[in-house]
Amino acid sequence: MIKKSKEHLNSVNESYFEHMNIASNVGFKMLSGGLMAIIHGIVPGIFQTDASNKIKDLYEFINKKR
Repeated sequence: MIKKSKEHLNSVNESYFEHMNIASNVGFKMLSGGLMAIIHGIVPGIFQTDASNKIKDLYEFINKKR
């Protein structure tokens, strides 16, 4: 497990804390986008494009970062 973690950190060229920060940030953005999508499903008049915009932003960030 430790060896694979070190290999992954080296492959993305990040320290442990850099990776923890970035991964946590992405995770929280995914959670917020999911919550917006659920709310939009219940009340279609709100968050009409927010969840899909969040997905696009995360996609761009991940592809630019890596």
